[in-house]
Amino acid sequence: METLVHRDALARFGYALSDPTRAQILLSLRSAPGYPSDLADTIGVSRQTVSNHLACLRGCGLVVAVPEGRRSRYEIADPRIGHALGDLLGLVLAVDPACCPDAATDGCC
Repeated sequence: METLVHRDALARFGYALSDPTRAQILLSLRSAPGYPSDLADTIGVSRQTVSNHLACLRGCGLVVAVPEGRRSRYEIADPRIGHALGDLLGLVLAVDPACCPDAATDGCC
């Protein structure tokens, strides 16, 4: 597996966090490993939606699938990712509403 340079790793991390569903999956997995069906129920989206987002998070290198019989359990790929999420949650940002009116759903301008 190829190691990414720092800017590419940050870009992938940013891309993963740019979607509210992916962000919620990462926050859920930060607490404990989980199964797609449980994540879907917790987050309130379809299993297909969770599956698609988990595939993206796997591709970004942020989560790994651990086979357990016919099921797969998902977990954060590296404990430092969980720590980074915790650090990000602790940030207090001074946001200009004129710049990012719909930042939660559409991203900043």
